[in-house]
Amino acid sequence: MNNGDLAGATIVFDLDGTLVDTAPDLLRVLNVVLDQEGLPHPPMEKVRFFIGQGARRLIERAAELEGVRFADDKLDAMLRVFVDLYAADIARDSAPFPGTVAALDALSEAGATLAVCTNKRTGLSVKLLDALGLTSRFAAIVGADSVPHKKPHPDHYRATVAQAGGDVARSVMIGGHINRRRRRACSGRADCPGQIWILRA
Repeated sequence: MNNGDLAGATIVFDLDGTLVDTAPDLLRVLNVVLDQEGLPHPPMEKVRFFIGQGARRLIERAAELEGVRFADDKLDAMLRVFVDLYAADIARDSAPFPGTVAALDALSEAGATLAVCTNKRTGLSVKLLDALGLTSRFAAIVGADSVPHKKPHPDHYRATVAQAGGDVARSVMIGGHINRRRRRACSGRADCPGQIWILRA
């Protein structure tokens, strides 16, 4: 790519499992929360598959592996513990995937505006990216708590592009979550993002 090749384009990234391998820290904290309930630790490959829909859903799905379903108020309490523990040491073992930083720099040099659209809370997302020295690379970082409807609802994506000062018609989403129903609904529409799905084990 040459300088200016991507001028006017907005490239939006998912965070967990796309830009940053957060699975080790999420699993570490999840295991503490599960320990408090006497539940076994899920395998890493399961946790990687669960990542991307928010911490509450991560806890819920880990418990479901053992046939356990918690009431909403119990999940709320477990989520508070999870978030407090996670925020206290958010990047102990998390790191950008190999090649990520170089790719971000190349895209920026080509003129693209970069943004993050994530189901992680905005504050936690910024805290993580701050810890990894990546925050300044993004024109917008929009978490699930900053929009009425989180991913995979397209309004989350649209809000991210708008906050970055971009045009949805000249944008693309790079992420790891596939929702076929949403992809069919957006097919051929100018107000939905183009999507490059990066699948990580």
